[in-house]
Amino acid sequence: MDDISVLVCDDSALMRNVISRVIDSTPGMKVIDKAMNGQFLINKLSVCKPDVIILDIEMPVMTGIEYLRYRREHGPDIPVIILSSIAEKGAAVTMEALELGASDFITKPNGSVSVDINSVADKLIEMIASYGGAQARMNGKEVYGADFYTKLNSERAVERKLQAALGDKAKTAVIPPKPPVKPFEFETPVNKKPSVITPLREPGKISLIAIGISTGGPNALREVFRDIDPQLKQPVIVVQHMPAGFTREFAASLDRICPLSVKEAEDGDELLNGHVYIAPGDYHIIVEKTALGKNVIRTIHDPQRNGHRPSADVMFESVAKLYGNHALGVIMTGMGKDGAVELAEMRKQGAWTLGQDERSSIVYGMPRVAWELGAVQKQVSLDKMASEISALARSNEY
Repeated sequence: MDDISVLVCDDSALMRNVISRVIDSTPGMKVIDKAMNGQFLINKLSVCKPDVIILDIEMPVMTGIEYLRYRREHGPDIPVIILSSIAEKGAAVTMEALELGASDFITKPNGSVSVDINSVADKLIEMIASYGGAQARMNGKEVYGADFYTKLNSERAVERKLQAALGDKAKTAVIPPKPPVKPFEFETPVNKKPSVITPLREPGKISLIAIGISTGGPNALREVFRDIDPQLKQPVIVVQHMPAGFTREFAASLDRICPLSVKEAEDGDELLNGHVYIAPGDYHIIVEKTALGKNVIRTIHDPQRNGHRPSADVMFESVAKLYGNHALGVIMTGMGKDGAVELAEMRKQGAWTLGQDERSSIVYGMPRVAWELGAVQKQVSLDKMASEISALARSNEY
């Protein structure tokens, strides 16, 4: 099994070393070089070819943003994950990084370096596995799939809880050795025959479009909403797994390229035709009918579902109840299974459903589970998703 090769670029030597220890201690991943700023990164890339780059934003000589501008003009086209403490305070800068071609971002919480990295380590490993893994396969490598790292992160979370519960006793506790790591099949084509769902009624006219998406989502949504039909009549609601403080700026960045009006959803927003509503970070969104007969969005702070808030399952569940067979549900790239179960419920109620295909997904996790559950009527590549949504919506208008 080959390693996903990583280059870490951060102006702090301590941060470079701590990040590298997290990566190097993970099976199937290896840091092949480090750089202290964007200019050093350019120099390093002339002699090595990583599968993914971890990039800070605030650095002397050449910042992360300046490097991304250079990369857009000169290459190389290697996935970049932003890992920066400025990201949460500077959501606009983070969105600029995505617009310049960064694949995704992670924010460093406040606190000591060790606490920072421990709190985001699982997310970092997930993104390296997703973006770096896809690039590694393009480079002809055989690497572990995303499900392997989902399982690994789950095991590590259990270990952390055990250590926290034991406290000082953890230092002397005897933990049995782990069995050797075995290869995990994931990214191979899916051969499992999907379940069959018999809808309670035939699909009807489409009154609402609901989209659930996660890892790989920021750039995928940019492509979908850039190419969506300007005459789309239905409202669109979106759950993109993204932390609080970013979704308002993310919606604004989509609004600049989308022919429809895009905004961060707010509690009580009336669902207007031809408008797109992005779920706010750290809040679920549901749909309901008011006493006056208007369909509106509600933002709720219920517990996480499938490890997420907002959750696509929460959104799809409410759409199934309110709209029945008069909705279109779409599930796209993302690790895990969020959205799959309740998209199946939408399908059972007679809704139209689409899923992103394996080839174009950064992580074929959420759409894979939905497909296997029988929730997806048709799998669609990313480059055809906007036209497929638009055609279905146009041919099934009220």
